[in-house]
Amino acid sequence: MQSRINSRFGDQLTRWLAPLLVLLLSPAIAFAQKPNVLSETGQDRFEAAFPSGGQLRMHIRSSGVRISGTDGNKIVIRFSAPRHDSLADVRVKLKQDGNRGDLDITGGPSNNFQIDIDIPRQSDLYFRMFAGELDIDHVDGNKDLIIHAGQMDISLPNANDYGPVKTSVTTGDLEASAFGVSKGGLFRSFKTNTALHVNAPGKYFLYAHVGAGELDIN
Repeated sequence: MQSRINSRFGDQLTRWLAPLLVLLLSPAIAFAQKPNVLSETGQDRFEAAFPSGGQLRMHIRSSGVRISGTDGNKIVIRFSAPRHDSLADVRVKLKQDGNRGDLDITGGPSNNFQIDIDIPRQSDLYFRMFAGELDIDHVDGNKDLIIHAGQMDISLPNANDYGPVKTSVTTGDLEASAFGVSKGGLFRSFKTNTALHVNAPGKYFLYAHVGAGELDIN
């Protein structure tokens, strides 16, 4: 008899505590799922941990940008300009949610502004910039890259790893020695599913576009 009473009491206690536990744990779960946001202004260097194999989306103000793949699990950004005080309003914002990061860089001088960014060598990269020069070196992963005016240089560790490939310039030069392509003029493009370049699926895709200027892939 006593064991049945204890059992009923235990069942009732469980029913009472279950909703309370949900209420108590909900803030902790929400906190755990909340993206991490880092922001700095006026510094000439920014550093943050970031996992290899992650996805990075970059929106960068017009400038010269060099993105280099490294063996470290972090993002390191360095800013340089003729006058150091012109970096006072440079703002970096990195929003990280698991293995995905959104990086925004704003402010800084209107001329001769250089941004060097080190990222894990294995990274999927999405990049948007209005105008300037973009150099990408030793980065393995999917690439979705657009600048509206300027020059884009992409060094591929292994061109055979990429397919499908779609590249274009609205006006200017398209030099893709990695794929044996050289074109100039208006509305120049190259993609790997043409009669001359049969599309063999690779590990990664590559999409690159320059509005007015030059696109080099080697």
